[in-house]
Amino acid sequence: MFESASLEHRVGKASYEREQAHLRAALLDAQYELGLAGRFPVLILIAGVEGAGKGETVNLLNEWMDPRHIRTTAFGPPSTEEAERPAQWRFWRALPPKGQIGIFFGAWHTMPIVRRVMGEIDDGDFTDAMAEIQRLERMLCDEGVLLVKYWFHLSKAQQKTRLKSLEKDPDTRWRVTETEWAYFKLYDRFVEVCEPFVRQTSTAQAPWIVVPAADPRYRALAVGRHLLAAMRQRLDEVPAAASGPRTPSLPAAADRLNVLTALHLDQPMGKPAYERDLEKWQRRLNLAARDPRFKALSAVAVFEGNDGAGKGGAIRRVTRALDARYCESIPVAAPTEEERAQPYLWRFWRRLPRRGHFALFDRSWYGRVLVERVEGLCTEADWMRAYGEINDFEHSLLQHRVVLAKFWLVITKDEQYRRFKQRETVAFKRFKITDEDWRNREHWEAYEAAVCDMVDRTSTATTPWTLVEANNKYHARVKVLKTLCEAVEQALAHVGRRRDRKQ
Repeated sequence: MFESASLEHRVGKASYEREQAHLRAALLDAQYELGLAGRFPVLILIAGVEGAGKGETVNLLNEWMDPRHIRTTAFGPPSTEEAERPAQWRFWRALPPKGQIGIFFGAWHTMPIVRRVMGEIDDGDFTDAMAEIQRLERMLCDEGVLLVKYWFHLSKAQQKTRLKSLEKDPDTRWRVTETEWAYFKLYDRFVEVCEPFVRQTSTAQAPWIVVPAADPRYRALAVGRHLLAAMRQRLDEVPAAASGPRTPSLPAAADRLNVLTALHLDQPMGKPAYERDLEKWQRRLNLAARDPRFKALSAVAVFEGNDGAGKGGAIRRVTRALDARYCESIPVAAPTEEERAQPYLWRFWRRLPRRGHFALFDRSWYGRVLVERVEGLCTEADWMRAYGEINDFEHSLLQHRVVLAKFWLVITKDEQYRRFKQRETVAFKRFKITDEDWRNREHWEAYEAAVCDMVDRTSTATTPWTLVEANNKYHARVKVLKTLCEAVEQALAHVGRRRDRKQ
């Protein structure tokens, strides 16, 4: 794959001047058309051999187009803030919105490659990293991102010549450090790792474009031509006629039983037992959150359920057990214009807590397979694809030692009606009831079917759903606290065992 890119490709100065003038005008036109249409973002990944002109290419693209509408982000080693969150967090935060261009100078591919070359991870870990990259890029493309990936290549001799040339020039000497020469000594090992990586992560939706980089003029024109063609192809596509999203009808089980109707929702618990158990589990959760080992962890709790099922009350009982400085309650409503301009999971990635912190989501990323599915706010392909994307997202959280607890609070339709009527008559509860709440009752069966599918497809051995019988609010609150507390305590014990093994 890299052999042909090592050949000498030359472009004369006169030819370059003529073509680059045309490319600049055409790229600028395409960029403005992209912004006016606002249909999709463009994300350009820049990678490859050290000294191959990656930085010059990034500067050139900013020069040829309007830099006000280009987000250029260079990713070095993770900062302290970045290291305290899952590895993909910093990339999600930097994604360009629809209508804009983003350039990632080094991205999710960099650290796995460097760590494999340095022997910090084995083949199995590297294979896992490549699979995770493929899933991420597939999801971005499915969400409409035009993902363009350039791999700049030099032969070993070309790289040595290039580094020496940069080092000799006083104006560019600063760009050649000990790191570049250290990587040069590992050239053969880098090629050994990078060639299969490029093959494995080059897909029909997001192929790697290998750019011969020895000649700066050839390199610039090759990137400019390809980027223009990719943007024009997407811009010139006629959007498919929108027939309107639909909610497919799902056959009901013959016996009308499912994971929700099989629950016994009227769980007994009186106020004395509630107050005793509430104090017990709040105390234990507080102690777990203040345990020194929790500084190596973070916790995310997801609260979903029927309208009026008591999610807010359960969240308040959790927050009362925690230090407000290390706990954030995040209400999730309909996406804003800014959030609609990004891939669906973007607004959830950016709210993930750092080490030692809790995040409590009142509604969550499951909206796509619940309200958006039932209300026809997305296509069937979108919500069907979301199950896998959600599972990948939650797996990334677990890999980063995030304690994830997911609660679905269940009440009967009659109990919901009783609570709605109460909310209408109690002054300090009126804000809790809206016309939309009443309207949603008309879709009770559709929501029930969506919840059963959600539990079936996203309740795994490592990220299970906890179904909370919530007709009795006392029982529901205690069950939530107990489940979350035990999950944190189990994670703390695992941290302790890991430290013991290291010692």
